[in-house]
Amino acid sequence: MTMTRRLLAALVLALAPASLFAQSSDFSVKERYTKAEYMIPMRDGVKLFTIAYAPKDQSQRYPILMTRTGYGIPPYGPDQYASVIGPNNDFAREGYIVVYQDVRGRFRSEGEFIHHRPLSGKPNESTDAYDTIDWLLKNVPNNTGRVGMWGISWAGWEVAQAMVGAHPALRAASPQAPPEDQFMGDDYHSGGAFELAYAFSWMSGNGVQRNAPTDRPSGRFDYGTPDGYDFFLRMGAVANAKEFFTATVPTWEDFMAHGTYDAYWQARNVPKDLNNITFPVLIVAGWFDDQDFYGPFRMFHAIEEKNKANKSTLVVGPWTHGAWGRAAGDSIGAIKFGSKTGEYYRKNVELPFFNYNLKDKGAWTAPKALVFETGTNAWRTYDQWPPKDTEARNLYLQDHGKLAFTPPAPSASRPFDAYVSDPWKPVPYTAQIRTSEGNAYTVEDQRFARGRPDVLVYQTEPLDEDMTVSGPVKAVLEASTTGTDADWVAKLIDVYPSDAPGAMGGYQMLLTGDILRGKFRNSLSKPEAMVPNQVSHLEFELGDKNHTFLKGHRIMVQVQSSWFPMFDRNPQTFVDIYHAKESDYQAATQRVYRSPAQSSKIQLTVRRKAAT
Repeated sequence: MTMTRRLLAALVLALAPASLFAQSSDFSVKERYTKAEYMIPMRDGVKLFTIAYAPKDQSQRYPILMTRTGYGIPPYGPDQYASVIGPNNDFAREGYIVVYQDVRGRFRSEGEFIHHRPLSGKPNESTDAYDTIDWLLKNVPNNTGRVGMWGISWAGWEVAQAMVGAHPALRAASPQAPPEDQFMGDDYHSGGAFELAYAFSWMSGNGVQRNAPTDRPSGRFDYGTPDGYDFFLRMGAVANAKEFFTATVPTWEDFMAHGTYDAYWQARNVPKDLNNITFPVLIVAGWFDDQDFYGPFRMFHAIEEKNKANKSTLVVGPWTHGAWGRAAGDSIGAIKFGSKTGEYYRKNVELPFFNYNLKDKGAWTAPKALVFETGTNAWRTYDQWPPKDTEARNLYLQDHGKLAFTPPAPSASRPFDAYVSDPWKPVPYTAQIRTSEGNAYTVEDQRFARGRPDVLVYQTEPLDEDMTVSGPVKAVLEASTTGTDADWVAKLIDVYPSDAPGAMGGYQMLLTGDILRGKFRNSLSKPEAMVPNQVSHLEFELGDKNHTFLKGHRIMVQVQSSWFPMFDRNPQTFVDIYHAKESDYQAATQRVYRSPAQSSKIQLTVRRKAAT
């Protein structure tokens, strides 16, 4: 047994009580719990609607486990019980006082809703969490005085807010897929480009201004077609989107007024405020999370840097957004992971984390980072992230569509590759016909894009040995455009051997990809026009990875200038895109250089040796 396997085996034994695996899946919350509904007053007099499920067994006291969300906490009504409480019913079996709260201005809570309200104002989500905890301790019977918080996505962001200036009773926190900076990779933007499909879908349903507290969601937007690519193309300029909203959407108007990383967005940067974090924190992320991938890593690093004695753990599995909370986690689309990673996390990590820190039950000996390694399909443990035993290696774009770890040699042919980018014929991000982003595209076979004349393709020869990427991936492009602005998309792809079994033969698995809006190449706060036909140096993150490219596989890189409608189209003229006219959208010729003096490349963080 390897050392890593011994560590993981010890971790499983230490964290998972044997009785847990024998429990029946049949469980009635109503038979075991009493439900109460409260309107809890905040320091400014606004009352927030709150539901508490307390064990009927009063022979002992219980810790409080709370989540705060803007997505509603049904079922509403004192006689209407949820079928699952807490992260899952293993927590209900253990015995917790489980609390849910509609955040300020949402559903049955009073007050004004401000999307991701900044901490700079009072009251805010941090003070609301503090006031709620304080009230619960004094008014909910039979609690132990210990509180834990957990939440996924928006609710994960609420956990992060509660961690700032935390109530002394907050003893354990698990922010899962928390958006930490929504102009820098989470939810709505990446590299300065606007995540159109997600933002439109979210705003049209969740951002609608309400008239009074309600227990009814706003409903979904009717696109009138299953084809999102066609819908958004016919919409035209982004400025036309507001014509499709049937009600007032204040946050959309805010976004359109703040097209750079200005004070509006900077105030919503969470990591800058993560000081004095003394309680244990379990941060959870998914390698294939298309919404909030960067947030968990930025949060983890901020806590590590600002709180030297912290007790934080980073867990990253092969999951899409929030899938660790509900799915088996053994596959995404055609990609198989060899085990039920979601079940492993829920039983062996999440439950033991809260049991130990809130109930003094069991043991909690998790490493600093517990991350799944795709490719080899194995969990790895590290005492830091990225791991120590890594080195930076450059994959250079070469002549004739080649990709190699050696710098390009002088060539008699032209030192660049070129393509025409037409914003009226953008490159789709998926071959699926859909209006929402979905999640299978995060590992989708990229052969649908390889034949387009506006997509550059580079690949290595088959690898003669396994190669593991453990840490950040970055694109570095030397590029020019005939326009005055352009988007640059780089995708890192694992190409399966042509004789791989079944549909996997030649499969081009999207491993990671991201975008940079050219005008933000030097600063997200101060856009600068690109000079036509002048080479610009472009660097942008593609995110962290823990993936092994297996022997016989190839590494591929695709470069393009649109990824639609996941991201809005760049007019390729230097304008305020949120208020651009359709006449501003113009075709341009893009060049990507690959000479010794101007070498484009992908920077990888490669493990020096296989994990042992």
